[in-house]
Amino acid sequence: MPPGPETTADAADGDTVGRPGGPSSRSPRPPGPPARPEVLENASENASDRPQADDEQPEADASDAPDASGAHPDAVSAAGDTEPRPGGPTRLTRLVRLARREARRTALAVVAGLALTASFPPYDLWPLSFVAVAALALLTRGRTARQGAWTGFAFALPFFFFLLRWLHVVGYDAVFGLSVVEALFIALLGAGLAVTSRLPGWPLWGACLWVAQEWARDRTPFGGFPWGRLAFANTGSPFTPLAALGGAPLVTFAVALTGGLLACAVVAAWRLRGAAGDRVRAVRAALPAVEAAALAAAVVLAGYAVPVPTQAVDTVDIAIVQGNVQNPGMNFLGRPMMILNNHVDATLALAKDIKAGRTKKPDLVIWPENSSDLDPFQYAEAYDRIEEAVRAVGVPVLVGALVDHPGKPGYVDNQGIVWDPVKGPGASYTKQHPVPFGEYVPFRQQLSKVITRLQRVPRDFYPGDHTGVLQIGPARLGDVICFEVAYDEIVHDTVMAGARALVVQTNNATYGRTGQPEQQLAMSRLRAVEHGRAVVTAATSGISAVVAPDGKVLHRSAEFTRDVISTSIPLRDEITVADRAGAAPEWALAMVGLLSCAAAIMIGRRGRPDEKGQQ
Repeated sequence: MPPGPETTADAADGDTVGRPGGPSSRSPRPPGPPARPEVLENASENASDRPQADDEQPEADASDAPDASGAHPDAVSAAGDTEPRPGGPTRLTRLVRLARREARRTALAVVAGLALTASFPPYDLWPLSFVAVAALALLTRGRTARQGAWTGFAFALPFFFFLLRWLHVVGYDAVFGLSVVEALFIALLGAGLAVTSRLPGWPLWGACLWVAQEWARDRTPFGGFPWGRLAFANTGSPFTPLAALGGAPLVTFAVALTGGLLACAVVAAWRLRGAAGDRVRAVRAALPAVEAAALAAAVVLAGYAVPVPTQAVDTVDIAIVQGNVQNPGMNFLGRPMMILNNHVDATLALAKDIKAGRTKKPDLVIWPENSSDLDPFQYAEAYDRIEEAVRAVGVPVLVGALVDHPGKPGYVDNQGIVWDPVKGPGASYTKQHPVPFGEYVPFRQQLSKVITRLQRVPRDFYPGDHTGVLQIGPARLGDVICFEVAYDEIVHDTVMAGARALVVQTNNATYGRTGQPEQQLAMSRLRAVEHGRAVVTAATSGISAVVAPDGKVLHRSAEFTRDVISTSIPLRDEITVADRAGAAPEWALAMVGLLSCAAAIMIGRRGRPDEKGQQ
């Protein structure tokens, strides 16, 4: 929040807290001449910029006023005793006072978090992404690290809860639990924003901290969970072309920097209130606000200067088969062979249309993840049905299937298999990043006894050890399975291994009509621009789609319908600047953010008075 009169009160009341070796009360000062207005204004404006100790409370509250003896109610003894003094307030009373003091700021943080949720699909109000960033920057500005952490947590918990509400098909306890884990990273971000807000150029350091937060959240725990990155809310905004230069991290940085500059403009504009009636002072005070707003606009428009190449050397004709499922939710499988039969029947219908001349024969056909609900190498009927469909259409088919791991009994591979009409099954790709608690259970023996729902995952998926570059007919495509599209390194490695276009095989039937398919499609749009590749999404129940290298959605299916999309996609060999740079921009920005925190802490410690010198 912009500094206000409360900050002046803090400066006035700051000496009432007892210090080790110092007096715990002060006698009233004799009345003196009133302070000049400009002095009070300067004190109000500068109070939020002064270094603060970690235990300092920037906002005063009536409940924190000294008692009749002149001692502050929360004062501690020189020996460090944190227990209340006899007759003083209890720990519960202090917590109630703290909650009351932070109530307004917490409520504003919750509203800002909900605004950030609305910037993501299915709402797609992308301008709210940098508005929410600006709000968090204002709410943490001039605060202590602890207060910033709480504000960040209050901001993040509703944001993730409503963003990830599609997990309610598993249980709202899963939604809440994952939201809490993810919110802890934003809590650390809030602490960092509070600490670095005292540095010159704080919008820049805050933007770097946003990247650092996403860097950590994308990797830990259990391989990370990248959902909710600022870049994924801006896959159709002026920021999107920046992905071709620095990938998703650069888009996040630009969005966060815009929000930080917007907050800086608000702070500068707030200080104009003290310059009323003085034209010269008003002009001088307005300059920082105008400069910050102009810089924010420049960052927003910078993406338009980035070229997004789309010209292709070659094209390939494809058909995407969406066979549909019996029921949405956890029981989408239905009876055995149902999903496989749906995709076989849709492919046989495509073959009839080709034979009748109603549809052009494609060069290859793409089935989604789990399109075969039985292991075709263990069940002859599943193998035979796939053979029937592939031979009927007469071109290679990329089949999604769960197969028993050949060397690890009890484990399953989530694979994309190239099935040739003459040679049968050939090259395959195994999903490298299984979803924890969905496709494998960490600490299975211990947790499954406590959370019996985990027993619904009977076997663990085994991670693959190579990229998904597959030669399918005339095209060299890169297979990425489901949630892997959210992970920078998996998609980057696939493109660098020679993929000329990307295929995302996915099964969103569990989360149909919840917003999750739209969120995943947005990631495909960002990856298309980032790598300059067409991205094909094949889903069992939708949304199946074709995204051009510039991020535009050319074709998309409805959810829970049987559909076949026949189209031509470009094949490109040129790599983008983001491909060449890899993870370097993310690491660099994250390190700058962390170093800014370290610098702010060191400067704050140097600015603290020496306690021994005060005694």
